[in-house]
Amino acid sequence: MPVTAHAASPPEPGEPAGRQTRPHKQPGEPAGQQVRPHQPGQEAAGAGAASAAATGTDGAAAAGPGYVAAGPGDAGAAVAGAVADAHRREWAFVLAATVRVTRDLDAAQECVQDAYVAALDAWARQGVPRNPGAWLTTAARRRALDLLRRDRTLRAKLPLLVVPEPVTDAGVGEGAADEGAAVIPDDRLRLVFTCCHPALAREAQVALTLRLVCGLSTAQIAQAFLVSETTMAARVTRAKKKISAARIAYRVPEAAELPDRLDAVLTAVHLLYTTGHTAPDGQELVRADLADRAIDLARMLTGLMPDEPEARGLLALLLITNARRAARTDRQGNLLLLEDQDRSLWDAAAIAAGAALVLDALRGGGGRPGRFALQAAIAAVHAEAPSYQDTDWPQLLELYDALLRAWPSPVVALNRAVVVAMVSGPEPALAEIARLEQDGRISGYRYLPATKADLLRRLGRPAEARLAYQVALELTDNASERAFISRRIAEVSR
Repeated sequence: MPVTAHAASPPEPGEPAGRQTRPHKQPGEPAGQQVRPHQPGQEAAGAGAASAAATGTDGAAAAGPGYVAAGPGDAGAAVAGAVADAHRREWAFVLAATVRVTRDLDAAQECVQDAYVAALDAWARQGVPRNPGAWLTTAARRRALDLLRRDRTLRAKLPLLVVPEPVTDAGVGEGAADEGAAVIPDDRLRLVFTCCHPALAREAQVALTLRLVCGLSTAQIAQAFLVSETTMAARVTRAKKKISAARIAYRVPEAAELPDRLDAVLTAVHLLYTTGHTAPDGQELVRADLADRAIDLARMLTGLMPDEPEARGLLALLLITNARRAARTDRQGNLLLLEDQDRSLWDAAAIAAGAALVLDALRGGGGRPGRFALQAAIAAVHAEAPSYQDTDWPQLLELYDALLRAWPSPVVALNRAVVVAMVSGPEPALAEIARLEQDGRISGYRYLPATKADLLRRLGRPAEARLAYQVALELTDNASERAFISRRIAEVSR
């Protein structure tokens, strides 16, 4: 199956079906739940902000050296916006630097949260620092050192109550951490590998990484896993309790341990990108900060483990998918389906780089390419097509068949149904949608009814299409996607 390069993006139901969104509340977890079933190469189918701090003045906050004063009358809003922006951009850096002091993920997280709270007050009085990340890192590390000093004092005063901690495989001393730091030079990537501890269940590894390192909310992580927020909160809580009960201390893995953790790390980075590619909620279609952070991590992974084909496959997938970012909305911010995008706006250099990585990833799989390499190949086939109509749909169907064997996810099956519609027509695809509805594992996934609605629309069944679009609308929180689905409802209602 030769794969070349050009433009990018995987299959879609009149748009694609691949992103995840808030599922209906479910009494239990679906059987055979897939970790991170979404594929970022696809568009939407059918489609800790900080509060303002009171400054007590109407004028600009006083700014000292290294600080930027807020404009008259807008100090509170400016500070709140600066803290929220620093949370989006700097959280991973600040947490990674702090955990090197505490050697404890939970304690580091508390110290970083305290630093952000302190910033609301300090920046309102002093002005926003020119380097918010450095300010927050210093504040968090000072808080961590205070905690460590208090702990040492307590241990000195209560020696009879102190039980020496055993040295175990899970947590060893400073030397091992330093050795791991030499293997993984970037703080953020080091923390990702640390969170993906093999003593935890795979879902817990990925969820902790997204929560602690990437700063995603529990609700956003639940959407990525297609489970309820309550279910995901319970998983994170159980993981933290296991870390405490098993005395799993902060320790950066050594080089020999990295391959066993790689799949969980790739999964976490992929989910981070998909959350940024189509934001679960809000006014903007894309969370550029999350998408860019995921691409940075994927680049570092390929540099750290250049012989791993799945690492190259993930980077290829993200590069090719991200190359379409500028064409995904029109000037008014309206969502554009893959077939309606101006392909001249796609980033040709990123597509070429991704396509070269795809070939390496497929060749390096020993005849059995992994799920990321196959998804990247799918994105590359879309990328090489001069137009949507000229896409090599039969080749895509072959690739989806291979992907379904490597990764038997219901979301993969949904995206495959979109390609079936292009190869054999909407009727056979609609039959596959019916089977997925009966399966029930993605009943709360907004792209399932959106895909069904598009197929019904193409079959000239507007009343049924309208009902399916309305179900999709109820499951959708992103404003851009909601506007698109609303326009579709208006079209089929005429």
